[in-house]
Amino acid sequence: MNIPIAKVKLTKKEINSVNLPLKNGWLVQGPKVKEFEKKWCDFTKAKYSIAVTSCTAALELALVSIGFKQNDEAIVPAFTWISSANVVEHLGGNVCLCDIELDTFNIDINQLEKKINPKTKAIIVVHLFGLPANMDKINQIAKKYNLFVIEDAACGFGSLYKSQHVGTLGDIGCFSFHPRKAITTGEGGMITTNSKKLALALKSLRDHGAEISDYRRHVSNKPYVLPDFPYAGYNFRMTDIQAVLGSLQMDRAKKIINERKKIAKFYDIGLSKLKNLDSPIYNQTYQNSYQSYPCFLYKKKLNKYSISKILKYRNSIMEVLQTNGISTRPATHALHMLKYYKNKYKFKPSDFPNAWASYHCTISLPLYNGLLRKEQNYIINHLSQLIE
Repeated sequence: MNIPIAKVKLTKKEINSVNLPLKNGWLVQGPKVKEFEKKWCDFTKAKYSIAVTSCTAALELALVSIGFKQNDEAIVPAFTWISSANVVEHLGGNVCLCDIELDTFNIDINQLEKKINPKTKAIIVVHLFGLPANMDKINQIAKKYNLFVIEDAACGFGSLYKSQHVGTLGDIGCFSFHPRKAITTGEGGMITTNSKKLALALKSLRDHGAEISDYRRHVSNKPYVLPDFPYAGYNFRMTDIQAVLGSLQMDRAKKIINERKKIAKFYDIGLSKLKNLDSPIYNQTYQNSYQSYPCFLYKKKLNKYSISKILKYRNSIMEVLQTNGISTRPATHALHMLKYYKNKYKFKPSDFPNAWASYHCTISLPLYNGLLRKEQNYIINHLSQLIE
């Protein structure tokens, strides 16, 4: 067998849909982007959705829209994809890392308030791997200190916190359409907000800072109108070629999410007897959409002396799985151990022990729409033999 870590599964209708903008000539941000945004609002219940080029672009625009400036600080979980922190650096700000909870991989609520200082402008909350963070407590802390909450929901499509879709609980939500996500447009992202003021700013900022879009000018009966530019904006516009692909996937969004949950449930049952492997936690309050399936090795035996041994063992397991046609990955990065952040902020691995441990002791298993039961059984059997 050859089982990748992720794979895109599109219908023939979705594949053929990209021909529509190619045929009608409207390739840039236009009617299909507007349609995609409308469907995104309908699904997430956000008041406003703004399509952009990536989740990284979404995060950067989110910071700009709240007035984030040079030397401001944003609190970021220490265990996440690097974009969550990079956008802060792009704007001349400083990243303040906060360690995570081992059970959820999300920001440690008990440490969050200690990280706040007079320069703190925002909390960037990551709903990592599709599991929502504790938004009630995060919002409570943010309100106490008058901070903005930006939800990095790159992995969060279909994830619910107390029945409310992630990305609609803070000030701004940011989603990704990378091919490892449940909905994909190749590259692409979506911003959500319930604030009309922020939505207007975000729509302008993604489009060079223009007050009105090319599409609005195109359908207008006043061809002489040129936009004014209240912002020095960016060109972060999604194309209609991408949007038509995303829009059609939204028509089967519930089916996509339900399939991923069934795949995860099958893993849960199949791996439940392995005492030295912890699967993602299940909690009805925090409804996971399972962007990926990260497992923790030897969590019960974890201490600062065992991490290097578990890392060596983890890597040997991954190598054997790879030779048997099963692709796996470490869950994600510990930011403080990456060269840029380690060198700039003089971090040591032990500064954020849970992120450090998660970086070295986790393994993500293949999870994607279209993964077959016989393939899952093949993965479970090989992994069980290796761990036992």
